[in-house]
Amino acid sequence: MTTTITNKVVSLTGAKKSFGEVEVLKDISLEVEKGDVLAIIGPSGGGKSTLLRCLTMLETLDSGRLAYGDLIVAENGPNGHAVYGSKNVLAEAKTRYGLVFQNFNLFPHFTVLKNIIDPLVCVQKIPREEAEQRGRELLAKMGLSGKENMVPCELSGGQQQRVAIARALAMNPDVLYFDEPTSALDPELTREVLRVIRELALEHTTMVIVTHEMSFARDVADKLIFMDGGTVVERGRATDVINNPQHERTRLFLANYQEN
Repeated sequence: MTTTITNKVVSLTGAKKSFGEVEVLKDISLEVEKGDVLAIIGPSGGGKSTLLRCLTMLETLDSGRLAYGDLIVAENGPNGHAVYGSKNVLAEAKTRYGLVFQNFNLFPHFTVLKNIIDPLVCVQKIPREEAEQRGRELLAKMGLSGKENMVPCELSGGQQQRVAIARALAMNPDVLYFDEPTSALDPELTREVLRVIRELALEHTTMVIVTHEMSFARDVADKLIFMDGGTVVERGRATDVINNPQHERTRLFLANYQEN
């Protein structure tokens, strides 16, 4: 596989993915540039989470091309099926993104600080003292100073999600992925997490956010994709798509949401 110079943080072209007879992604393409905030919206079962799982290599593409900057992760071989790079290529790709899950995925018996610094020490081989300093700084940024020695069950859901965001940021990724980061939270805790993501957007953190929070997507995202049935139905500036959708399917979907 060859590399090419590009300003794009993430590039996905012609992505297809099926589970058995069910085609979940049907020729999906997207690009994310440095500083972009891309929101992905759509009904349940539309392919949003599968798309995110393919971007983060939790699932493999059947066909298509995936690149992180100049690093080509997968591209179609002679038979038209996606061929992935070597173990070293995949390991390098995984350093270029962070992923925040719906349900936090923190280690329950680790302290908050250990949850953040363990990947830095074990994967990136950063000295523990330096890792601890970075972890404490990120916890302070998340409004969690003083929580370093607690374990996740001692925190609220919103606090746990902010720890998960700090853990993802600690690796200094090129892009941060969020898979419906507030779906497991009540409205008050949702506001806590969305406030943190808004602040990251103001700092021009590159993010891809699968969300059902329409007003948040409109106000925070630069770009927006509406997915349904495994296809991109509509894409454009977030404010344009949400305030003035061009496709009937998008209009019907957005009509089900009451603005805050």
